[in-house]
Amino acid sequence: MGNKNSCCSYSSPPVRRKDVGSNNVEYANNDDSVGNLQHISEREPEDWDTDPSLHPKARTIFLERSKLENGLSRKKSLNNIGDTRTLKKSSSCSTIYLDDSTVSQPNLKNTLKCVSFAIYYHIKNRTSERRLEIFDEKLHPLTKDEVSDDYDCYNPEHREIYKFVRTLFNAAQLTAECAIITLVYLERLLTYADIDITPGNWKRIVLGAILLSSKVWDDQAVWNIDYCQILKDITVEDMNELERQFLEMLQFNINVPSSVYAKYYFDLRSLAEDNDLIFPAEPLSKERAQKLEAMSRIYEDKITVDVLKRNQMKKWSSLDNVNNMAASRKSVAILS
Repeated sequence: MGNKNSCCSYSSPPVRRKDVGSNNVEYANNDDSVGNLQHISEREPEDWDTDPSLHPKARTIFLERSKLENGLSRKKSLNNIGDTRTLKKSSSCSTIYLDDSTVSQPNLKNTLKCVSFAIYYHIKNRTSERRLEIFDEKLHPLTKDEVSDDYDCYNPEHREIYKFVRTLFNAAQLTAECAIITLVYLERLLTYADIDITPGNWKRIVLGAILLSSKVWDDQAVWNIDYCQILKDITVEDMNELERQFLEMLQFNINVPSSVYAKYYFDLRSLAEDNDLIFPAEPLSKERAQKLEAMSRIYEDKITVDVLKRNQMKKWSSLDNVNNMAASRKSVAILS
């Protein structure tokens, strides 16, 4: 991957074009879209500033599209919001409820639901019909069942997307963090390859993003043949080709900065709130309280060491002074 020529000297698949609301479909020439993909070192600085999968301040695409409803801003009356949202549990003197999802340890079920919502809005509010052959389910079906002629005419429901994603994650035993990385790779693909996710290609795009994220993020990566055990009718050769072209269209850029990961996590939280998806509040158990206490002690010890190094305190300084200085600092632990 260090060879600049080897990264980009490949034959790009043709891009498929279809006008929104039209049944006319054609494949564009290689020179039209992804045939001239830039090498990662050739991308201009301004490209990075607007790429949400790389720049922490660039707004995520899915959150922008989720705010659109038939070209208009989504609005809800206060009465409708009050009627649909369930009551949240409140902490009391005897019971403390904590949000079981954090940026470092997201809740798997709710994260998958949020990612499914993001994919749903990507499809529903897409701005074009540009696609690639490698992701076309008609040309590369995931099952032996015959694909209908109108396979790309109807948007999938959120439940269908969630069921597909949940099946892959449960069978491969992937983590919630992997789901967030999957969404980052998906939006990076749409940005780099200049295509859109549609009813006819969303499954293979999501599968390719999950395949890469599981290998990059999880310590125990899932092999391509393992996915063939989950999707019985897909071949290993097809999985290998899907992975190869996905990587090439990402320009082999699979790095996800921590700031970008955190941005996607909190944007998914905002998406959940917009769609009345409440993250469950779990009662604070004895074991969880002990873990939080241990984490607090570890951080207090780290602050103490940092204070000693920064101020170069003398050996005869009172330990009480060090403890007072550490205690005066605000803790970064957030209990929500």
